[in-house]
Parts: sequence; C-alpha cells; structure tokens
Amino acid sequence: MASDLRYRHDESLRLQAARLHDAGLGRRAIGARLGVPHEAARGWLEKYRAGGTELLLKTDGKKAGYGYETKVAAARAVVDGGMSKPEAMARFGIASESPLKNWCRLHREGGAEALRPRPRGRPRGSGPKAAPRTREQELEERVRKLEAQVAYPRKPMALKAERRSRAGGRP
Repeated sequence: MASDLRYRHDESLRLQAARLHDAGLGRRAIGARLGVPHEAARGWLEKYRAGGTELLLKTDGKKAGYGYETKVAAARAVVDGGMSKPEAMARFGIASESPLKNWCRLHREGGAEALRPRPRGRPRGSGPKAAPRTREQELEERVRKLEAQVAYPRKPMALKAERRSRAGGRP
C-alpha cells in the first residue's frame, strides 16, 4: 500500500520497474511481472528516462512547472533540430511527453512567442456592459427613489393605526 494515498503504487514498485527496465524488459513485460497496468509502467519509464530515480520517486503531488527558456529550447530541439521527443525529455528534464507535444505544436503555429506565459483568469472589465440609460430612465429611477423615501415614514404610522384598530383602541 502506498504511504501517500494519492498514489496507487508505492516507491519500491516504481524502483523495481526501473531495475527491470535497466535489465532490458519493456513496459508490457514490466507491467505483467509487477502486476500493474502497462500504461502505469509506461509513465514510470518516461519519468525514469527523463530524470532518473529522483524524478521517478518524486511524489510531492505538484504539477511540474517549466520556464519559458526550457519550453522554447525543448520545442526548438524537437521541431527545428530533429531531436526525438524522448531524447528532448531526457536532456531538458521534462517528466511527461504531453507538455512537450503541446509546446511543439504551439511553436510550429506561432513560434517562440506562442510559448510565452499568459495572464490567468478573466480580464477586468470583461463582463457585459450596461447600455447607457436615457434621460427618461434616469428620471423614472429618481421618482421611484423619492416615492420610497416619502412612503417610508408613513409606513410605521399605518402599521400602528392597523394594530390599534385590531385591538379595539382609539383610531
């Protein structure tokens, strides 16, 4: 059982997978021997090839973040330099192939500028804009406010009068 409940398989199993890989077994054979799905073994082997046992055993639960320079260098190496993705992952310390694929696609479409970090979230003032009110609408709103101000002092007096009439007191 894994000590960290976010992970299904513990560190010793991942280390065994790395040793079996070094011995020459493939992901399907490793998965069969360890009793894990071969997709899990594939992910472990990608991490192991990219960063060795340090990256394989890293279980802090945080998503890896890569700087702009790393993204551009890795994407250029694959797209322009002809380097294979596993080689680029090992050279630049990228833990998964999916971000590298995305960086390569963005680099092909928009160059290095497409990999620049963008601000997160919704920009200020992006909500629907209210249509400008006409003079007539402004006056109607003002009349409603003034009527409410005039009606408010009368309301307690009307409530008191109603209570007296129910109680049979003087009007």
